[in-house]
Amino acid sequence: MNHFPTITLGKVSFQLKELHDFEWLTRLGQVFCVFDEQDSGNISFGIEIDGLKRFVKYAGAKTLRYSGSPEDAIARLKSCASLYEDLNHPHLVNLVEYFEVEKGYALVFDWFDGECLHPHWSFPPPQKYNHPDSPFYRFKKLPIEYRLKSLNSIFEFHVNVEKNNYVAVDFYDGSILYDFKNNITKICDIDLYMKRPFINFMGRLWGSSRFMSPEEFMLDAVIDERTNVFNMGAIAFGLLGGELDRSFLKWDAGQELYEIAVKAVEEDKSCRYSSVEEFYKAWKVVLLKANLDF
Repeated sequence: MNHFPTITLGKVSFQLKELHDFEWLTRLGQVFCVFDEQDSGNISFGIEIDGLKRFVKYAGAKTLRYSGSPEDAIARLKSCASLYEDLNHPHLVNLVEYFEVEKGYALVFDWFDGECLHPHWSFPPPQKYNHPDSPFYRFKKLPIEYRLKSLNSIFEFHVNVEKNNYVAVDFYDGSILYDFKNNITKICDIDLYMKRPFINFMGRLWGSSRFMSPEEFMLDAVIDERTNVFNMGAIAFGLLGGELDRSFLKWDAGQELYEIAVKAVEEDKSCRYSSVEEFYKAWKVVLLKANLDF
């Protein structure tokens, strides 16, 4: 049995490693949900005031799953505010404001009524893939047209990332929110995207290995547009195919799109498309032929 303190904000309760003052948050509105299972050092909340919902991402508290220092988490969150401004896009969650509080730092976003496609806290694998209530399972059961539209949103956003001289680091299905009622996709958690030129200074970079290119495991490797292309191809296999099983047998979207996705995930960088823009143009040509332009 643990002895961590329980914090209660309105009707929401959660545990931290030590007590923390959230009075500043309750002044913003009524807390209606908490996301406290991240290992990033952040804790997030849904708040509502006068019928308007917002999503608040906060660093400064000692969360249970984070082993680093709150100061490091605060510094990371501060530095990523400019990312959301630089990469502002209709398919990215919208940053409204950001500010310091006495013991931390907060980013406030418009609320988006979507479900995360990698809900590891509520549907850890294998439930993610086979439980009928899992958002990922439900997404994979959608008609192919809906999933292709969702991928278009992801690709369009990453063309924008590329045009603004950034590379996508740590983009995976946990960065994808899907609104099943309105069939709208939004991207969240771009906190680790990096300005180009970017050199791999870690060996294994941050991220889910299911979507990472070979160079994201190689110290001193250049992380560039072709790395982004691999990431997009891997995401296509996640949403339309068998994820790491990249056989045609598991693919739902026809031979031509399959060949484009296969080229995108070539181990050899030089064999991939040169940019997400080039990759997405080839992809759209196939969609247009099939009258699937969204």
